[in-house]
Amino acid sequence: MMYGSKPTDDGHFLFTDEEKKVFLDAEPGAEKFIKPFISAHEYLHGEKRWVLWLVGASPSEISALPKVKERVRAVDEFRKASKAESTRAYPYPKLFRQVTQPKQGYVLIPGHSSENRAFIPFGFFDKDHIVGNSCFALPGASLFHFGVIQSTMHMAWVRAVCGRLESRYRYSKDIVYNNFPWPDEPTDKQRTAIEAAAQAVLDARAQFPQSSLADLYDPLTMPPALTKAHQALDRAVDACYRKAAFANDAQRVEFLFERYQQLTSLLPVATAKKTRSRKSAG
Repeated sequence: MMYGSKPTDDGHFLFTDEEKKVFLDAEPGAEKFIKPFISAHEYLHGEKRWVLWLVGASPSEISALPKVKERVRAVDEFRKASKAESTRAYPYPKLFRQVTQPKQGYVLIPGHSSENRAFIPFGFFDKDHIVGNSCFALPGASLFHFGVIQSTMHMAWVRAVCGRLESRYRYSKDIVYNNFPWPDEPTDKQRTAIEAAAQAVLDARAQFPQSSLADLYDPLTMPPALTKAHQALDRAVDACYRKAAFANDAQRVEFLFERYQQLTSLLPVATAKKTRSRKSAG
């Protein structure tokens, strides 16, 4: 899992739908450098945003596009005025301050999400959708990976160990994802069951193309078809961990922490040696 790319651009690389239209009307040659941009808010609320993405653009291409060069100059001036020495010293004004875009398709994880949702909704994107630093990306993730982390098992782990932004969930690749105990050697049958159930979740979402993920995962408005798809996914994922069903999240968390302890206790616990007491001279 990786952080999304960080602009540090004072907004000069970013566009709304209308701003993109105005910009391309004035600079139509820049169209190949305009990419969809995903932040946590846009992703969850179904809003569109765009970015001027100049990774791979040659100096001659930028020089031939005066409106693009103007944006790059504005970013350069903004960064040189920064109080942060590392930002002032960054030598690539045409690029985001941190570039971590996946080179393949990925699963997107919003960095923060409402605590009222039973699930943080994750989703698949191709490499041409630029993921911002309010999100994380899991490059090359399969339906199996998506299914496991989109399950109640993973969400129980999230709620137990994640940080909070006010009261909202604050996902973390290091604390949450990297420490999450995955199923231990699931069978092909179990993997297939998770993949099918994960696809069913995506299919259930697709039945409501006019609804944002924020609406679909609102406890008051979540469609029954999506609820049932998640229930089926939970059964498939839980079965990879143990045969007996989990009664609640408390049991899931207890099981996961026991599993975590097994995975991290690579060395036997040292036994304290008994020391002989010395008799005082009398």
